[in-house]
Amino acid sequence: MLLTRSAPTRPSMAAALLSPRRLAVLGLCLWLISSLMASVKAEETSAKPKPRIVARYSESGIVSREGLEKLKIYQYQQANGVTVFTDKAPANNPYQILLYDCFACRPDSTIDWNGIRLFTANYDALISRAAHKHQLDPALIRAVIHAESAFNARALSRTGAMGLMQLMPETAKEMGVANAFLPEENILGGSKYLAQMLKQFNGDVALACAAYNAGPTTVVQYNGIPPYPETQAYVERVKILLKRYREQKGV
Repeated sequence: MLLTRSAPTRPSMAAALLSPRRLAVLGLCLWLISSLMASVKAEETSAKPKPRIVARYSESGIVSREGLEKLKIYQYQQANGVTVFTDKAPANNPYQILLYDCFACRPDSTIDWNGIRLFTANYDALISRAAHKHQLDPALIRAVIHAESAFNARALSRTGAMGLMQLMPETAKEMGVANAFLPEENILGGSKYLAQMLKQFNGDVALACAAYNAGPTTVVQYNGIPPYPETQAYVERVKILLKRYREQKGV
């Protein structure tokens, strides 16, 4: 008897093609293709230009040993959205002048604080007015301004402290200062806050200045000047400046 083999039907061919082993291989291929496409897409995305910050800073600070301004840091934004920090004043862009931090806060400062040039006449009327209103020694206000900003009314620190007495936005608001870059408002607001610190710490200038720099809560927490190198340096330099400003006025 002659046996004949019939041709496989379509369903049986499909079953053979879609066997579990072949399905697994097909799935692996699809996964590899998907992963490759995702990798290519990620590379294309990372290759797109991103906003950049270009900065140049002076290793030796913003003033000379004599206290004269040596370097200003200008911040401005280019038309392409790039934020630039530079020591060259931009010709056609609005800009802000930045300081690193408060002027007297750098523990590694090489400035001779006993010989640095004093600002004996700057904002004299405003300082006298603020001293009278808040019952402060004008020499103390002047020493704090010198320590905070070196009498730069447009000073803006990395942390957002503004103007001559480097008022933080929250402090400025509490002291009723609408524009911290206006010398009159800044000096009145900063003097008001300084007077509050003196009152809270029973007239102790060192503790009041430490509180002005690091916050009153921190001074209370440590029951004295906090063990922060920046704050300790700041307090010592304010004391030196205060003594020198008093001597200049014959106090």
